Amino acid sequence: MSTGIATEMEFHVLAVDDSIIDRKLIERLLKTSSYQVTVVESGVKALEFLGLVDDENTNSNCISTNRITHHVEVNLIITDYSMPSVTGYDLLRKIKDSASLKDIPVVIMSSENIPSRINSCLEHGAEEFFLKPVQQSDVNKLRPHLMRGKCRTQNQQNNINKRAEEFFLKPVQQSDVNKLRPHLMRGKCRTQNQQNIINKRKPLEECLSPDRTRTRFNDLALVQ
Repeated sequence: MSTGIATEMEFHVLAVDDSIIDRKLIERLLKTSSYQVTVVESGVKALEFLGLVDDENTNSNCISTNRITHHVEVNLIITDYSMPSVTGYDLLRKIKDSASLKDIPVVIMSSENIPSRINSCLEHGAEEFFLKPVQQSDVNKLRPHLMRGKCRTQNQQNNINKRAEEFFLKPVQQSDVNKLRPHLMRGKCRTQNQQNIINKRKPLEECLSPDRTRTRFNDLALVQ
């Protein structure tokens, strides 16, 4: 496998469409470009996969299942506009309102060429608006957005790494917990070193205590 293909295989695209024909088409085009693809048939399913489910769209069992299964990084979302319950526009707004997912590029697809709809989606954060049927030339436009999204995600991860010792994806495994021991040991050593510094300072502070200093001067006779 060439280096170029290996690099593109690192990108994961979530495709959302309620039409099975359009779903199959976009899946084939994305896989032809060597992207990893997950397809779902509705905006609700997309929200579940992304961990943005709320009570009005699904039941508690779905929320629980989603929290257990969703631990895959998504680099780009391409979604149909016209879908029941949760439209592509609704999905776009929810993603852009999410603190953790707002930097994921979102592309909208539609079979209707309605300028006001296109402008609304672009104004609210969509990277592209494709008219159906989607062509390979359209899919080729995704790569720059994928690269920028990947860089933003990497920068966020670097910032997290600077502040935190580890970043675990749920569900936490025993192997994750095993990684805590070195941090516990380092924390223990830092605490012990701080205590040693405090203990070294105590004798010096006792020698320079105000009471002892005053006692020495009180013993001196006043000179007239």
